[in-house]
Amino acid sequence: MKKIFAVLITVLWAFGANSATLINDTEIERGIAEIIAPVAMAAKIPSERLKIYIVNDDDFNAFVRGGEDIFIYTGLLKQIKSPNALRAVVAHEFGHTIGGHMVQMADRERAEMIRTLIVQALGVGLMVAGGNPTAGVGVLAGSTGIAQQSMLSFTRDEERVADDFAVDLMVAADQNPNGLIDVFEQMRDMHGELESRINPNRINHPLTSERLNNVKNKIKNLKNIPTKPADKITAENAEYDMLRAKLVGYLDNEKNILTKYPYSNKSDAAIYARAIGNMRSGNLDVAKTGTQTLIKRHPKTPYFYELLGDIEYQYGHYDDSVDAYEQALKFIDDAPQIETALALVLSERKKDGDLTRARELCKHVILSDASPLAYWILARVSVDGESDWAMAEFYKMNGNNENAKKYAKMAQKKSKKNSPEYIKSGDILKQ
Repeated sequence: MKKIFAVLITVLWAFGANSATLINDTEIERGIAEIIAPVAMAAKIPSERLKIYIVNDDDFNAFVRGGEDIFIYTGLLKQIKSPNALRAVVAHEFGHTIGGHMVQMADRERAEMIRTLIVQALGVGLMVAGGNPTAGVGVLAGSTGIAQQSMLSFTRDEERVADDFAVDLMVAADQNPNGLIDVFEQMRDMHGELESRINPNRINHPLTSERLNNVKNKIKNLKNIPTKPADKITAENAEYDMLRAKLVGYLDNEKNILTKYPYSNKSDAAIYARAIGNMRSGNLDVAKTGTQTLIKRHPKTPYFYELLGDIEYQYGHYDDSVDAYEQALKFIDDAPQIETALALVLSERKKDGDLTRARELCKHVILSDASPLAYWILARVSVDGESDWAMAEFYKMNGNNENAKKYAKMAQKKSKKNSPEYIKSGDILKQ
């Protein structure tokens, strides 16, 4: 177990302090999409075109590119206090788009931006990737960090306009705009002492205290402030707490996890964070006990079975891991990460029918949400031209054009002309 995590640490940190990673996790992405869906609809962005990117960075930050791609930092998710406050942050970012404060990103520019980030699956089983430490990891391609690359410096007036739009969007979405007050109060508490020493006339952004007062005044003049029943707020907060607990469990060290979620805390979120943390630390028995407790409490929650599958994979219990992932898929549709995890275990177990099932899963994942790891597994379970084409796609997603073209040439030699593998390999060779 220690050897596995030594590999992980090498993979995640070998790219330098300025690198940024995108975390791929079905539960977190869907949970955030559900939270922000109302303001996206109010901003006239169809839910099927909305794409959430989770940036593994401790900054208290988020931004929207192209109007539909939302980048949210783990630092924001771990610190922001409520789902309504998170919704308000995204409403502010939509406000920049509505206000015309950024040029619409071209498809190619967007694709290049995504490619320059390291993409990792949050699940430990996926990160290990069957012993291949390069699977699922992109090449940074000389990036100096996503914040420096992609954040725009808006003027003070543009920030005020975006704040105003955010209030309007929250109201139009039937959400309580006081979420913006919560965000600015938290920002004031974090940076107030520093801002007190800044000359407000010499910076682009308005001071947090100024933004807080502007938003308070705008909300005070509203005729009606949307509110939710207390039970709905409680349920939404509980779901958000689970997302935050998962991030803490995977990204924080053991000491921080237990500080935030001591064993005296018997909530679902605390058990979730500790179970994940114990799995990462190699305390598999404790991790499994916590996960089974969650499953007993919530027998139809797919993500707890997903965690159990990860734990059984770390044990080397392939049959139990497969059973857990299959159980998870009974309670969720179109779950690329869980399908990829199952394909990975099947590719290692190699019982009758396992490779065929793994191949089908990878192809489904590639159609819905292609990932380097899905291509890598497909290469393992396929033969001839399809295997070489899958490796070409894997290297292309990782930014390794030399190897991508090498495998694309091999795929064309082994594939029938006009077959999908031949044509797609040709596309790689043309790029």
